[in-house]
Parts: sequence; C-alpha cells; structure tokens
Amino acid sequence: MTASGNDRVTEQSDEHQRSEILILTGLSGAGRSTVANALEDMGWYVIDNLPPKMLVPLAHFVQDGEHEIDRLAVVLDVRGGTLFSDLDAQLDALHGLAVPVRVVYLEASDAELVRRFEKVRRPHPLQNGAPLVDAIRRERQLLATLRGRADTIIDTTGMNVHQLTNRSYELFGGSQADRVTVTVTSFGFKHGIPLDADMVADMRFLPNPFWVEELRSHTGQDADVRDYVLGQPGAQRFLADYEHVLTTVLEGYLRENKRHAMFAFGCTGGKHRSVAMANEMARRLRRNPDLNVEVTHRDLGKE
Repeated sequence: MTASGNDRVTEQSDEHQRSEILILTGLSGAGRSTVANALEDMGWYVIDNLPPKMLVPLAHFVQDGEHEIDRLAVVLDVRGGTLFSDLDAQLDALHGLAVPVRVVYLEASDAELVRRFEKVRRPHPLQNGAPLVDAIRRERQLLATLRGRADTIIDTTGMNVHQLTNRSYELFGGSQADRVTVTVTSFGFKHGIPLDADMVADMRFLPNPFWVEELRSHTGQDADVRDYVLGQPGAQRFLADYEHVLTTVLEGYLRENKRHAMFAFGCTGGKHRSVAMANEMARRLRRNPDLNVEVTHRDLGKE
C-alpha cells in the first residue's frame, strides 16, 4: 500500500477543528465498501453513491455546526454515470469552506481487480459486455485526473479485508484507531445465557453470598459482598488467569478486525458473584489503554 497527500486546507477555526469530510472514490473493486464500513464503525456518517451536486449542500450542512454530524464520508464512483463527471467541478466549489475536505482514492493492480471481480462473479460497472480488463483500464483512464487531486492514495493490491480495515483505522480512526470496545456483563443463569456474549465464565464455583444472611439483601456492587466474593479461595487466581486469557483473545480480535467484544460472567441469579467478578475484571481490563471497557449488569434487580 502507498499513501500520499497534500494538505489543501487552510487554517481552521476552533469551531470546526473536529469536523471533516472525506470523499471516498477510486477504482471499482479496490475496496471502497470495506473502507466505508470501517468508517461507519468508527462513527463517521457514511453516504454511498451520492450525486456529486449534493456535495456542496452537504458541506454547508456540516459546516453550520447545528447538527450532530461532525465527520462525513461520501462514496462517489463511476456508478453515478453521467452525474459522476460533475465531480471535478464540485471539488473546486468545496475550496474555502471552514470544514476540511479530504479526497481518498483507492486503487489496485489490473490483475488484482480481475481476480476480485471473478471471485464475486459480478460485472464491472463499465463492462457492458466488453472484456473485464478493458473496463478496468477504461475506468482507470476516466479517473486519472481525480487521482491527481487525491489527498490520500491507497493501493490495496495484495491486501485482504482485515488488512484494509486496519489500515482505515490507522488513517482515519484518530485516537480510536487501535482500540477495542469491550462490554463486561454479569447475568444470572436462571434468566438465560446472553446470546450475544463472545465468552461466558461461570462464577458458581465460588460460595454464594445469598446464604450469608447479612449479605443476602446486598449486591455485588456493595463493598461487603465484593470483599466476600473476591476474598474466596480461587477468586484471585481465576481473575489473574482469565485476564491473561482475555488479553490474548483481544489481541487476536484486533488483528482480525473484531473491534467489539462481550465477556459475560454468570452466577445463579446475577446479583452477587457475577456482579462482583465482572466489576473486578472490568477494572483490570481498563488498565490497558487500547481498550474501551464498559460494564453492564443484565439481571441486577430482577430478584
């Protein structure tokens, strides 16, 4: 992959420091959809196949600052037919806006594009019965001027979906580029296992505070129950060993572009042991700056 660019944006005011518009374009089959999906996961507002004449009104919409859209990504390509030919003039019209506009161009070698189109068995948008290679070369010629205007050029030759997604996070993710969002949740087995959990840990190997009269009405959120649970034989060993397991799993998730994970801790009712252990594991995981850790207690209060 290669990445290059020119900063065509003049000094921004503080009001629009965070706002940005990405024009995502390039060759068909080069990975625009993959990058668009990654941008959406990063919180960008993504619009696919927009008529170029809508760019300036959209830019003003973002610029006025009265809406929640700070980062807008627009996918534009030859699917727009004759409308796409207006893109060059529309890019000129975007100059001078307070919101910075970046053109991102994706490309790949002819051989790579042929391989991808043959794999998905879909026609090239410019093919119209012509040989695939001719359609690819025609598109490359049509986009030559646009490529010259690009601020960032990404060559996706030899890259798989995961690699391109990770590269997108590096280029456009800001401080969230290498972070995984982890939800640690407690639950009660009598209410059912969370269907969306990636991993489930059973805390019923620990003594149940329910059978301690002074703890029964309290929950794992309370210090007395927490201290009781964490002080039981095996609790600290489990936490240390399982933290190591989860750290290894999360490193693999990041490599495989899985940026959301849910780890569930269960006990009988979801009130005591699972709550205390989930809170403690979340506390441990938060020591990792690459993780954004959230805690939920699904069944707390159901008793």
